[in-house]
Amino acid sequence: MANKIYYGTGRRKTSVARVRMTSGKGKITVNGKDVNEYLPFATLIMDLKQPLEATKMLDKFDIVVDVKGGGFSGQTGAIRLGITKALLEYDKNTDPNSDSSFRKILKAKGFITRDSRIKERKKPGLKKARKAPQFSKR
Repeated sequence: MANKIYYGTGRRKTSVARVRMTSGKGKITVNGKDVNEYLPFATLIMDLKQPLEATKMLDKFDIVVDVKGGGFSGQTGAIRLGITKALLEYDKNTDPNSDSSFRKILKAKGFITRDSRIKERKKPGLKKARKAPQFSKR
């Protein structure tokens, strides 16, 4: 196999992450920077590596991510979903007849489901989506 590339797209809030996964040593690059340089908090880095840790593939792939929109938390969630989808594609292509072991592991941890919560729009006459101005009797 000549260094096959596996793709995954992840979305969260207003962020979209395109993930390319190739066999390698475990290097993660986000928007041209190392993941430790791009994301400011160690907890976010731990969060996006969870699918790799769950499937014991942490040092088997090099991952290149292009992410747009949102903040760090949303981008991290989008990257995590993209990595999960790329892992599922890898698992499907390596042994298509097997009862996908990665899918069971990732599904049990809740990584496959997209978190569809986005910001609710502001309504007229209100200060925010639901916050109303203070009521005055007189």
